Amino acid sequence: MNHRSNRPRIPFRQRLIQFMSGRNGVDTLYNFLVVAALVLTVVNTFINSAILTLLSLGALIYATFRMMSRNLYKRRRENEAFCRVWRKVRQFFRLQREKWRDRKTHIYRKCTHCKNTLRLPKIRGKHTVVCPCCKTRFDVKV
Repeated sequence: MNHRSNRPRIPFRQRLIQFMSGRNGVDTLYNFLVVAALVLTVVNTFINSAILTLLSLGALIYATFRMMSRNLYKRRRENEAFCRVWRKVRQFFRLQREKWRDRKTHIYRKCTHCKNTLRLPKIRGKHTVVCPCCKTRFDVKV
């Protein structure tokens, strides 16, 4: 005699969706932590350091904790703070890449008033520049 219940079998995907409902899930900080842990693990294969092992394991544990957390408010605040910092890091490296790409045709100067970075044509001499953001005029010597 079969003692199974007559309930319909729920597919694994549905059960996983039910389990993850109300939890934080995957976000930008989670992705960063997992990639950082993988990079540390790869580096550790060559160096063989206990500190790198602990750092990569700690990053994976914290990433898993964040993914499973039900405290959505705190996890979102953490992710927003990380995204603010990460955005500045990305902008810095993007600007460095653009400076390298344009090194023969353009120069980059900061506005004296609003500190915005301006891309100017590389023409020798002294020029008056108008910042498009704050409309301040200032002289630039190339």
